[in-house]
Amino acid sequence: MTTGNDLAPFEARLAGLLHSIEPAQRRQLARVIAARLRTSQSRRIADQLNPDGTLYAPRRPRLRRKKGFVRRKMFTKLRTARWMKVEATPEAAVVTFAGQVQHMAKVHQYGLRDRVDRKGGPEVDYPRRELLGLTDPEIADIEDAVLAHLAG
Repeated sequence: MTTGNDLAPFEARLAGLLHSIEPAQRRQLARVIAARLRTSQSRRIADQLNPDGTLYAPRRPRLRRKKGFVRRKMFTKLRTARWMKVEATPEAAVVTFAGQVQHMAKVHQYGLRDRVDRKGGPEVDYPRRELLGLTDPEIADIEDAVLAHLAG
């Protein structure tokens, strides 16, 4: 995964070029980048991979299962466009979670402690499952999008 400090060389290369275009064009470019990031982040969440390529920690085993139970992948609804939102300004392209799922996403992103049920269920330490984060191919895709926008 790439952190904010790792993006410094990337930002330095493109900062001058980006500030030479109008704010409306930067907002349009940020929207394109954010949409691409949402798609790639959603795909990675579906594959249950952290940004560094490791698998998510497995779900905890259930004590009882109903007859005919089908095990589903984690975060199927969370990665839809309804809950995974993009925001674009001339200064930033942001992928975030909307509404009530934002808290649940934060708990999994950072591996925090939370209640299983909001109505007073037991507290559980959730393992860290990084839902959002940049990979090296995503950074290369962002660079390509910026260069394509500037070229034409």
